[in-house]
Amino acid sequence: MTYKSEKRLIWSLAVTVLLFAAEAVGGVLSNSLALLSDAGHVLTDGFALALSLIAIAIGRRPTDWRATFGYQRIGILAALINGASLIIIAFFIAFEAYERLQAPPDIDVSVMLVIASAGLIGNLLMAWLLHGEHHDLNVRSAWLHVIGDTLSSAGVIAAGVIIYFTGWRAIDPIISALVCVMILISGARVVKEALWIFLELAPAGFHPEEIARQLSDISGIMDIHDLHIWSISHKIPAFSAHVRVCDQKISEADTIRHEIEHRLEHLGIGHTVIQIECADCGSNGLYCEQKGAAANSTHNHCH
Repeated sequence: MTYKSEKRLIWSLAVTVLLFAAEAVGGVLSNSLALLSDAGHVLTDGFALALSLIAIAIGRRPTDWRATFGYQRIGILAALINGASLIIIAFFIAFEAYERLQAPPDIDVSVMLVIASAGLIGNLLMAWLLHGEHHDLNVRSAWLHVIGDTLSSAGVIAAGVIIYFTGWRAIDPIISALVCVMILISGARVVKEALWIFLELAPAGFHPEEIARQLSDISGIMDIHDLHIWSISHKIPAFSAHVRVCDQKISEADTIRHEIEHRLEHLGIGHTVIQIECADCGSNGLYCEQKGAAANSTHNHCH
């Protein structure tokens, strides 16, 4: 994360604070639930942006004895909190929408449209500021807040126009319900990705069996086992495995290790832990033939 990106987050946070104040006041004055729900979403935008900034500051710290992999997962924790906050707020908005759908209140459409239009402009500005800066899950979780709020602002404007021309007040809580769906989808996706990393599941696009098959093609490798692929943080995959090779010089085994690392780097895996294991070679201390080929994952032979 560059300082330019961090500056854009700060500017976005400033815009968010102004939008929240305007939409909260406008929602109360106009009695529009759609506008109030949009203000609540804007509040979570500010919360998400602030968390992202804090996580970036902590994640920039160098590795130490407490965090030998670094502090990048602070950003994943921020993303998890952001996603969970989206889901919680969505349920509150859904409950209020249900109550108002039973008895739609009077709404000051003129105030609703003015504030919502200002909110849409502000959200578009934030979306532009953060566009292309969501290459990690932390910032992307904040960006999703902004995108969802942009869509909800457009929904508020649509509701205001419909009420103005038709007088159908029930459209206000209906729009709020649609906003809830968007918020839930965004929140659930972020939570899923964050939990995927915390549970150390294999990153998307990486298949352990396929990677083991590709590495087994390297000459000199007899077997690959105890293979693990996980993520240190978003888009920072890590790899570890035990590699069984023929009995040979350390320099020769190191060549195999370099070839493994080269292939993994080509796949996008930079963090690797490779343990070389020597096969039982009988009377010959330097060369051996592979035994029990049926039990091994490859058909390589030592020569």
